[in-house]
Amino acid sequence: MHLKSLPLAVAAVLAVSATPQVRAQQAIELDEIVVTANRTAVSVDDTLVPVEVIDRAAIERSQARDLVDLLRGRAGISIANQGGAGKLSTLFMRGSESDHVLVLVDGVRIGSPTSGLASFQDLPLALIERIEVVRGPRSSLYGSEAIGGVIQIFTRRDREGLNLRASATAGSNDYTEGSAGIGGRKGGAWFGIDTAYSSTDGIDACRGRGPDPSIPFDFGAGCFADEPDRDGYRNASVSARAGFDAGETFAFGVHALRAEGRNEYDGSFQNLSKVTQQVLGANARWTPSDVAALSLTIGRNTDASDNYLDGADAGYFDTDRDSATLQGDFTLARDQLLSVGLDWLRDRVDSDVDYDETSRDNRAAFVQYRASFGRQSFEASLRRDDNEQFDGHTTGSVAWGLGFGKGWRLTAGYGSAFKAPTFNELYYPFFGNPGLRPEESRTWELGLAHDGDTLDWRIDAFSTRVDDLIAYDASIFLPNNIDEARLRGAEIGVEAELLGWTLDASASFVDSENRKGFHAGNELPRRAGRSARIDLDRAFGDLRLGMTGVAEGGRYDDLANSVRVGGHATFDLRAEYAFHPDWTVQARIANLFDREYETVAWYNRPGREWFLTLRYAPR
Repeated sequence: MHLKSLPLAVAAVLAVSATPQVRAQQAIELDEIVVTANRTAVSVDDTLVPVEVIDRAAIERSQARDLVDLLRGRAGISIANQGGAGKLSTLFMRGSESDHVLVLVDGVRIGSPTSGLASFQDLPLALIERIEVVRGPRSSLYGSEAIGGVIQIFTRRDREGLNLRASATAGSNDYTEGSAGIGGRKGGAWFGIDTAYSSTDGIDACRGRGPDPSIPFDFGAGCFADEPDRDGYRNASVSARAGFDAGETFAFGVHALRAEGRNEYDGSFQNLSKVTQQVLGANARWTPSDVAALSLTIGRNTDASDNYLDGADAGYFDTDRDSATLQGDFTLARDQLLSVGLDWLRDRVDSDVDYDETSRDNRAAFVQYRASFGRQSFEASLRRDDNEQFDGHTTGSVAWGLGFGKGWRLTAGYGSAFKAPTFNELYYPFFGNPGLRPEESRTWELGLAHDGDTLDWRIDAFSTRVDDLIAYDASIFLPNNIDEARLRGAEIGVEAELLGWTLDASASFVDSENRKGFHAGNELPRRAGRSARIDLDRAFGDLRLGMTGVAEGGRYDDLANSVRVGGHATFDLRAEYAFHPDWTVQARIANLFDREYETVAWYNRPGREWFLTLRYAPR
């Protein structure tokens, strides 16, 4: 399906497509409100779990070129990238596995049912309004995958009136990007559409090599291919939405996002992929009284790729995730809210690979109670999942908070979570093991925060045990539930105003250990044990200057801890000047000191790059 067929796709799928968060478009208009942590609108200051919000202003101010660039180094997050823009990027939160983070787009669960990964690299920043990052287990509300946390991405939304926007960017490695959008609100109706296109010749993604025939039993290294070329990437995308609010009683909305990419990389089995990410959704909310609200949402995510080797077909994967949620929110008394809901999810796989099973259903029910009693807050949630492949699974969480002194707050919590095996782990020919059980976790958390006049800070400590980790079992030559992991650490976040400068900084410390199996005592691979990020900005009238620094410690690239990837630190400089109320020019130098580094062994990261952007946004 091509971009020009998107309107027909929206119409055809609308009856079975939607988003599990019903009035997110209203909640995201208020920076202090989040909807991901509790599946209901909650003030950031009132959440009992660690949350970070990245709004549109912060996205534009950072001048990040993609979602991977925007998220790297933030509290609790470690990213491994295989060769620059558009290349496979895996995200580890709090040291958990890369498929232990649930990702939502406008409330719709995304990710490949075969690999278990979300394609962060294919979601353009130009279409994103806001990102909410929730650290810690949320399976008691969302089900599978939310062991390390939840990331929700909200597409663009518009204020009252008619709003226009456009931007154009040029940069290193023949980088070009353009975006344009229009949207608005009048009375209870709203609409919007945004488009974006980006292209780059890229860098040589992999410095690996193929087998050396002069060396016995040599299989090569890295990508196992000799391809010293530049690996480009293109992405064309569109996002559309519309809806209406009938007073305070009824609200309805539809939305769609489609991104098509062409990704070149180095490999001996495949070296080109044409990829598609699509999210379709609709939602309705009925609020008959001040004490009750009922919402119905449905959604579909498509994750597809057509793969090639030197121009010849090399296989395809086309996966869908259909979802539906019915949720009721009931005010029991002042500052007491009860939420109950039913979830349905269907994963489907179409591929030239012959899977024994190509679809599975999951049904679930959940309940959450939230209350405040003076300075104390409390929440508890419970969920039961019934999956077609494995037996039922129950998860729960409890959290408590105490406000004291002037701006001080103490929080504590416990949560269990699980991750269902992927289709590749279960059914891939000659590799899958249909007897796999879900991976399970238990997490304890403790947090202390202080909100001051010019300085806010927060520290969160956690300890997680993950049982039945899925790993390759040499005794049966298949994946099996043989490993256990212990993850413990802390995250520190600071926001401050210092002498006119705005400071946003974070640091993360994670001790990950494999506790069982052949690799007991080793660190888990591809996640940095220590990382930090600092964003510093200041406005001088119409001129704004800024800097971003990211530092990450070393990491191992394999379970055996035999391949070490060194640590690194990069610095970006940026400036922007509003030469007209509606026009802004931005400039950025990324990796200022041209640091050579890797986050995955044998896969290069870009050196020093420059970018120049012209942005139009009438006020």
